[in-house]
Amino acid sequence: MADPLLRLRDLRVTFPSPVGPVEAVRGVSFDVGREKLGIVGESGSGKSMTGRALLKLVPKTASVSAAEMNFAGIDLLAASERRMRTIRGARISMILQDPKYSLNPLMHVGEQIAETCRLHQRIGRAQAKARALAMLEAVHIREPGRVYRLYPHEVSGGMGQRIMIAMMLVTEPDLIIADEPTSALDVTIRRQVLSILDELVTTRGTGLIFISHDLNLVAEFCDRVLVMYAGRVVEEVRAAELNKARHPYTQALLRSLPRLDAPVEVLAVPTRDPEWRDGPTYRFGEAA
Repeated sequence: MADPLLRLRDLRVTFPSPVGPVEAVRGVSFDVGREKLGIVGESGSGKSMTGRALLKLVPKTASVSAAEMNFAGIDLLAASERRMRTIRGARISMILQDPKYSLNPLMHVGEQIAETCRLHQRIGRAQAKARALAMLEAVHIREPGRVYRLYPHEVSGGMGQRIMIAMMLVTEPDLIIADEPTSALDVTIRRQVLSILDELVTTRGTGLIFISHDLNLVAEFCDRVLVMYAGRVVEEVRAAELNKARHPYTQALLRSLPRLDAPVEVLAVPTRDPEWRDGPTYRFGEAA
């Protein structure tokens, strides 16, 4: 990949425990360009922790190390908290999975978007409001002027997620980390939100890290997929070829999915091999 936005090498996130240090993320390495990179795996595999580590938003008890964590020429690992505050939201945005817990319940949703503009772009209130209204319209919200004045509890789950997307994209970041952005939405709203993300990412040339449990969704939406197991990447595969994945863990995940063309009474439960924990990483169908 020529000139990626993000280069990550040997990322490790470690937590203390009564029995000694525990690595929640172990040796994760990948590049992200102006593309849609999916990260999949079961709960606890390290997907979200990887995304949060990139923005240094891990719990205070955790320690983060990496051989390289470079974003657009910036060493994120060495960056001070003051420098990270200029990067978060402005250069790298993170869309969380549930707007009910991410939006301030005491502020109008439009004011929260405008505040993001004023904080990161140092513009006046009138200009910030105009950009917030334009962004609400860009994410296909009808009557943006009316929605601007609503509180978070007055909007639906689908609209709340669009508002979160608007807030994260209004600063025109170079990289978006979307952590399960559609998990709480019904199928129709999910498709609409993905269409909005795809449209905005494509037109703005933004990089996207899309974290999800849904293999079918990632295979359809993303360009490449990383499969995580026990804190590490066990396979990298082109999204269009996910059904041809060779790693036994990825194959087990695929077998556990319900299929209309091959219905079964009981879905397969993945069985785990201890060798997967530290075995080779498969890349595009080839064992490393």
